[in-house]
Formats: sequence, C-alpha cells, structure tokens
Amino acid sequence: MDKKLVEELNKQMNAEFYSSYLYFGMRAYFDSQNLKGFANWMEVQAHEEWDHGMKFYHFLIERGAEVTLGKLDAVPAKWESALKVFEESFAHEQKVTSMINTLLDLSREVNDKPTEIFLQWFVTEQVEEEANASEIVQKLKLVGDNPNGLFMMDHQLGKRKKD
Repeated sequence: MDKKLVEELNKQMNAEFYSSYLYFGMRAYFDSQNLKGFANWMEVQAHEEWDHGMKFYHFLIERGAEVTLGKLDAVPAKWESALKVFEESFAHEQKVTSMINTLLDLSREVNDKPTEIFLQWFVTEQVEEEANASEIVQKLKLVGDNPNGLFMMDHQLGKRKKD
C-alpha cells in the first residue's frame, strides 16, 4: 500500500476512536444532568464509532499494513445544554465526513481500488450520521426551553439500541 495512504488510514482509525471517546464524554454530561435517554443515545453512538475504528484496524491488518495507535486527546466534560452537545456532535460528524472524503480522494489519486471500495461504506455511513445529528439539533431547537419537550425527547432517545 502507498505509504501516505497507510498513514492517513491510521489517522482516520484514531479519529474514529476519538469520536467514540467524545461520545462517551457526551454521555457522561447527560448522565450528570439525569437525562438517561440522551445518555443512552450517546453510548450507542460511542460504540458505533468504536466499531468504525475497528473497521479501519481490520482493513489495515488485512492489507498487510502497519497499525499505529495514537494518543487520544481529552474531551470536554461540560456543555451549556443538550442543544450545544448535539450542535457539537453535528459539527464533529461534518468534520469526519470531510476527512473520509479526503481519504477517498487520496485512494483514487494513488489508484488503490480496494481502499476506494472500502471507503464507500463510510461515505454512505456519514450521510446517516450527519442526518441523525441534524435531526436532533432541529428538534432541540423546536423544544427550546420547554422541559416537557426535553423529557419527551429524553424518553424517545432512550429507545435507541445498538445494532
């Protein structure tokens, strides 16, 4: 495999692990606010992001490339509101989408078809990730400061299950 591509795939793997860590941090915030449904949603998301990191890990191993595990930066512990958490989540997913697209461009540049095909799953996944976060942001904006609406959303988000 192209050396630069391997380096960038490792960076993406570590970014996915960071995403997992970030979502666990968000879960901790929601737990501290006694919003168990929001906390559940974030835990499911954290596990999903970990699984994404493992997809990169296994792909690199299958291709005979070296896996490089990096340091995970600390994540925030507090936010102003549920809306601020999900706005950050949405912005984070947009950043991940950009990173995936850059990786896809690099795989095409170095003519690595297996990596290009592998990354197609993530392109599709990121559409879903952004849509999910955006939908919750929009609902939280509609709810505003209404505690009844927030508790209804908490109940609904508590129903999310790990696939």
